[in-house]
Amino acid sequence: MIGVFGGTFDPIHFGHLRSALEVLQGLNLDQVRFIPLHGAVHRNPPEVTPGLRLRMVETAIAGQPGFVADDRELRRAGASYTVDTLRDIRREQPDQMLCLMMGLDAFNGFERWHLPEEILQLAHLIVMQRPGETRLTPAARQLLESRGCQGVAELRELRSGGILLRSFTQLQISATQIRDILKAGRSPRYLLPDGVIELITEHNLYASK
Repeated sequence: MIGVFGGTFDPIHFGHLRSALEVLQGLNLDQVRFIPLHGAVHRNPPEVTPGLRLRMVETAIAGQPGFVADDRELRRAGASYTVDTLRDIRREQPDQMLCLMMGLDAFNGFERWHLPEEILQLAHLIVMQRPGETRLTPAARQLLESRGCQGVAELRELRSGGILLRSFTQLQISATQIRDILKAGRSPRYLLPDGVIELITEHNLYASK
């Protein structure tokens, strides 16, 4: 099984990395693909260029078996739609199960994504839930009731379309928080890997304008 983990990664931080590692190991995935998006659809555009965001991802995951940087969305112009990415990976890996990783907030808005029905035909959903985080919209609750799996074994019995909630270590870190720290001239150390901090410093990223 392949985990598909998309985002702006602007910048990537330990919150991303720890949750991805727990999904990789907890589901016994073959790999997790970190896929920086090119153009945001439902959020503000990334502050940093695609090439540098990809370099930050590559630096952050270096040396971790099973973590892979995937630049397919950066090579595809225009808005980044998850369904297009899943179609691409399915064509390349027709025999692999795909597991689309997302947070609970994203799952609560899943019915508004582009072609959500096709996404469920292509992949399982792995919803990364912080301990004690239980709020679900009525639409998300209905979807979970119809497609929810009780565990990894049940998920693996399906080709696609299953939904699994997984609790993970709660790290109160956000990319917005890190960007604000950098704009204020403070150190973001211990929030993201040192190698990523070095890239940020080298290219003067997120500095106050």
